[in-house]
Amino acid sequence: MSQLFVRTLREDPADAEMPSHRWLVRAGYIRRVAPGIYSWLPLGLKVFGKISEIIREEMDAIGAQEVLFPALLPREPYEASHRWTDYGDNLFRLVDRKGADMLLGPTHEEMFTLMVKDLCSSYKDLPLYLYQIQHKYRDEARPRAGLLRGREFVMKDSYSFNIDQAGLDQAYQDHRAAYIRIFDRLGFEYVIVNAHSGAMGGSASEEFLAIAASGEDTFVRSPGGFAANVEAIQRPMAAEQDASDVPSPVVHDTPDSPTIETLVDQANALFPRPDRPWQASDTLKNVVFRLTYPDGRTEPLAIGLPGDRDVDLRRLEAAVSPATVEAFTDDDFAANPRLVKGYMGPGVLGQGPLAPGERPAPGTIRFLVDPALARGTRWLTGADELGKHVADMVVGRDFTPDGYLDVAEIREGDESPDGSGPLSLARGIEMGHIFQLGTKYAEALGLKVLDANGKLQTVTMGSYGIGVSRAVAVVAESTCDEKGLCWPRAVAPFDVEIVPAGKGDQIAVTAERLAAELAHRGVAVLLDDRKASPGVKFADAELLGMPTSVVVGRLLADGQVEIRDRKSGSARPVPVDAAVEEVLAEIGR
Repeated sequence: MSQLFVRTLREDPADAEMPSHRWLVRAGYIRRVAPGIYSWLPLGLKVFGKISEIIREEMDAIGAQEVLFPALLPREPYEASHRWTDYGDNLFRLVDRKGADMLLGPTHEEMFTLMVKDLCSSYKDLPLYLYQIQHKYRDEARPRAGLLRGREFVMKDSYSFNIDQAGLDQAYQDHRAAYIRIFDRLGFEYVIVNAHSGAMGGSASEEFLAIAASGEDTFVRSPGGFAANVEAIQRPMAAEQDASDVPSPVVHDTPDSPTIETLVDQANALFPRPDRPWQASDTLKNVVFRLTYPDGRTEPLAIGLPGDRDVDLRRLEAAVSPATVEAFTDDDFAANPRLVKGYMGPGVLGQGPLAPGERPAPGTIRFLVDPALARGTRWLTGADELGKHVADMVVGRDFTPDGYLDVAEIREGDESPDGSGPLSLARGIEMGHIFQLGTKYAEALGLKVLDANGKLQTVTMGSYGIGVSRAVAVVAESTCDEKGLCWPRAVAPFDVEIVPAGKGDQIAVTAERLAAELAHRGVAVLLDDRKASPGVKFADAELLGMPTSVVVGRLLADGQVEIRDRKSGSARPVPVDAAVEEVLAEIGR
């Protein structure tokens, strides 16, 4: 410890939001350079290296081969895949001294595709699995939580190349099994959920989420085994209703009722239903957003959904990606006087049926509705006039939306889309994501090989990512306690910390001898040889989080030392002459 490049802190960093961030900084594993950018100190780099090695072992076990691409990349491949534009402001762009556009790689699909295109020409060269562990860069708008959401981070990204869908299915299962082994070895609780492909594209997609109450991803599970990120849930359409006996729409005066709550109160007071009271689920809420596309285009989009639900912005953002989403402002309403805020109805929304290639009329607003708005369902909604609402508006009879979009909030107890029971909500941290990309990037970049019949076939691809630097934070987050870090042995910087606690040459000599003997037996040992008080050493040992510590202190007078387990907090005395063998047994050697 006297030579280790580390300094522990007694106070939390001001910007620390999550336990992993707090303890990794306080224990001297990482140091902040700028928002979302961190330096790795020796202890942190040891954990990072062990996690990387676990990943390498499991990737190599499925026949994957490691390569390494540069982080500084040319524009042209990303232009061909449209991601130069689609990534929007998240992409770090720069211009070299010759005026050429460059970027810092956010992911490397294009580069892997071009490398295989350059070196492979026949189906006999496939299947092929390639991977790298490399720095990535994304210009996050709100970097936070230390290593969990940074602007520079390290990922393992791997790619499979196959001649057909059957080969891709096998590659996907190979990687899925490898990921299960990796995360099992890392030692945190996780769940595999259906996921949204986002900017990556592709079809089949699953996420590996570390279960954490502090996580920023929300996922759902059902008793019957359904599991999905909320962004990926697609609820089935509601059943069509027979509206033949529903009267024609009637406009009612509803003064001072711009919200669903006030509307329900007014409806029950002024025109009560004969069968039961009006409730929020009887109303149709229409919410308008402004979409901004990476090329600068903007478009208004209206979402219609039952009044007892709100739009989930993360689900909406995932659905309209790469566009960004903002709610309509007062200025936007002023620029669209037909939209009466608080009293908006489907009468002024929608672009109507369009022929192929036909552009919508200027000033029209695309109107997409929730799956609950099946044909024949009746609704109480805005009449497009201040202080007025209209009852008995029937979908398909009185208005027809432009389409359907499932972006309503998902609630605890909602029925699972597959009918496997009520959903429960939980939070997690995304640790891995696997995709069946298909031919998206191969087609964009011309990756074809000759098949067995001598005909050119487009290669089908899969993409598989793990956040390596994020894994350091996730393991820390899932194992730390109120005293500091508590590493699983598989990734701990050292197997054992030896803590001489007390004065006198005998304590120091004994501690040094135990450290030397354990090191000779292949154990990674950290010896706290600092001239510090026992209290400081004990506090730092708990903060640093080595799984086992050996205290050489007052018990030495009786020929004993104390072995402590960081996770359980248990301590037991052992004879000093037996300490080395006891430690070896403790750590499974």
